[in-house]
Amino acid sequence: MENCNQTSTDFVLLGLFPSSRFGLFLFILIVLIFLLALFGNLSMILLIFLDIHLHKPMYFLLSQLSLIDLNYISTIVPKMAYNYLFGNKSISFTGCGVQSFFFLTLAGAEALLLASMAYDRYVAICFPLHYPTKISRRVCVLMITGSWIMGSINSCAHTAYALQIPYCRSRAINHFFCDVPAMLTLACMDTWIYEYTVFVSTILFLLCPFIGIVCSYGRVLHAVYCMNSAEGKKKAYSTCSTHLTVVTFYYAPFVYTYLRPRYLRSPTEDKALAVFYTILTPVLNPVIYSLKNKEVMGALRRAIQRICSVKT
Repeated sequence: MENCNQTSTDFVLLGLFPSSRFGLFLFILIVLIFLLALFGNLSMILLIFLDIHLHKPMYFLLSQLSLIDLNYISTIVPKMAYNYLFGNKSISFTGCGVQSFFFLTLAGAEALLLASMAYDRYVAICFPLHYPTKISRRVCVLMITGSWIMGSINSCAHTAYALQIPYCRSRAINHFFCDVPAMLTLACMDTWIYEYTVFVSTILFLLCPFIGIVCSYGRVLHAVYCMNSAEGKKKAYSTCSTHLTVVTFYYAPFVYTYLRPRYLRSPTEDKALAVFYTILTPVLNPVIYSLKNKEVMGALRRAIQRICSVKT
């Protein structure tokens, strides 16, 4: 085993891009995706804030999802792009801890917020008469606040553990961001206890919300099946399919990555899966929710009309 070194030296992120033309193509593609994610999520936040027709609990939750995604992708891609452009793959010990903290906070908050959005749709479709009382603005604020607080507490525990353990001479993290399980492969001590902690956290923050979402949409689909209105069925199916698409892209790679034992994981596969929940999901959320939602598209048309009328 390598000699232990507990000093606060820099880590090295081996990154995602190979040193080839394909690596350059991949870099340009991810930067474009990053810019689209920034534009899309900022547009959703501003649109929901400015259009009075979207001042509803569903869109309030959606604006928070866009805010999380905006910060989520910004936590990872700029540093990754900087390292590639300048050929400097290092990240400070403190910087690694900060990146890990924000990543875990935002990931946990998004997982819980998606479950809250599923509950919102469940109440709206299955109990429409009780919707104003069950999903009030106060309830929305509590769900959002709870998501942020629980995500932060989970993140603090994992980050604190990762920063206090001794690391060996090698500081090369085979990932494109400071993912705690990837960091712990460099530890000078047995981390089997922490692996059980990751397993428990994955169940609490990913598997349980996912099961809750599946159960709620099972009830929703049953309620939709019993509807007499064809238009109501179409709208409900559209809303459900939209949310389930987002949920699948987010939860599936996350759960598959973190529920596997270490001996079944490979760095290459982990990095490929991480692209889904760190880069692709933040750009897909605003696209899916806007293109498949008539109210959002209507608000977008009104905003464009107002801009055109001001220019003329």
